[in-house]
Amino acid sequence: MTGNDQETRERETRARLKRLYGAAVTDALPETCLPPHLPVPPEPGHGRLVVMAIGKAAASMAAVAEDWYDRHYPGTHLEGLALTRYGHSRPTRHVEVLEAGHPVPDAAGETASKRLLRLAEWVGPEDLALVLLSGGGSALTVQPMPGLTLDDEIWLTKALLASGKPIGDINAVRKHISRIKGGRLAEVIHPARSLTLAISDVAGDNPSTIASGPTVPDTTSKARVEGVLNALRPPVPPELLERILALPETPKPGDEIFSHASYKLVASGTGSLGAAAAIARADGYQPVALGDGIEGEACDLAETHAALALAARAEGKCVAIISGGEAGVTFGEGEAGPEKPVKGGPNQEYALALAILLDGADGIYALAADTDGIDGGSGAPDDPAGAIVTPDTLVRARQRGLDPEAMLARHDSGTFFGELGDLVTTGPSYTNVNDFRVILVGHPESDPSGPEEKV
Repeated sequence: MTGNDQETRERETRARLKRLYGAAVTDALPETCLPPHLPVPPEPGHGRLVVMAIGKAAASMAAVAEDWYDRHYPGTHLEGLALTRYGHSRPTRHVEVLEAGHPVPDAAGETASKRLLRLAEWVGPEDLALVLLSGGGSALTVQPMPGLTLDDEIWLTKALLASGKPIGDINAVRKHISRIKGGRLAEVIHPARSLTLAISDVAGDNPSTIASGPTVPDTTSKARVEGVLNALRPPVPPELLERILALPETPKPGDEIFSHASYKLVASGTGSLGAAAAIARADGYQPVALGDGIEGEACDLAETHAALALAARAEGKCVAIISGGEAGVTFGEGEAGPEKPVKGGPNQEYALALAILLDGADGIYALAADTDGIDGGSGAPDDPAGAIVTPDTLVRARQRGLDPEAMLARHDSGTFFGELGDLVTTGPSYTNVNDFRVILVGHPESDPSGPEEKV
């Protein structure tokens, strides 16, 4: 193969990686997934449609709902509030949009959450509360239980995020300290009717985990919360732990407050991965579906996936290894963390670890990115979504004087890929079904030879 042929192949493969990522994101966009599930509103003069949108996709979901009702049910009394992350606002006509901090809560989130609760309190018997949920809602809804403060919630959030604990453990704590999460928003809306439509960003699509389940029963316990908090390092101050353990339990299954509350999932990682797999198959790759529930340390996931890719290459296969879920990064004492940020995020860290493990293996390309368009970092709207790995990633890095292993050790993957020009930067996507990872092995020369494999 000539140098020009190699350059053409690499350019085409990079474009294909971005096209697969784009397909995954598009499948979960509110304009794609929300309209088929929007309910019939109360008749004009007989109640209001009260929108409460929470999460990274909140403003986009609210805007889509507004357009749909204005077209199909003109005259509907529609009002509400959308609470989203900074930089994720969208133009709306009926629903007010407020922005707040993510992943660390802030005062703007607390102020907006107070207004959200007041809106919920005023939902009447003829009204319908339409709750639109998406990933990120846990950090955005900041209304601590009596006896706790915003500073307490900020400290706990930073400690939990730096711990590397699974999202279920993190959200168990969040639910028990909140007046909104863990079913408590449904408690405020009750006895009025509510319908929650959710875009899932969690493995397994558990409604009680998406945005910490503000409108569904909580199945976690204070005993679990105590175990999570006791394992944190640095330890939770004893006085704060005592106040948390003195709080009442969250609403549980069978509670009367959920008697008029309905819930429906409208998008998840499964659909997004399927959309990407369909394109990969059409392009001549055999999709290998690892599922949308992959969780764990970014470096550990990279090790597992690199082994799969190298094995497929050794067997001469042409495959697209596709996975979703949520990669994490655990910061040790003295390393970068919430108080000492560096450039990067879980997907960029996964990509750097993968590049090191593949060690320039020919014919293997990869992309790892967050479907919300922002992969950790500073939390700014222009942060990268993830990164691309090519067979010459390490060669190009070392030519620039970069030390891949040292940069991985200090969690500085964003700087690494930024120097190479291999960051995937899209801006906010206005949706979120968590991570998207694809590894392309081999080059398609003909139609795909077999059905999709599942691992």
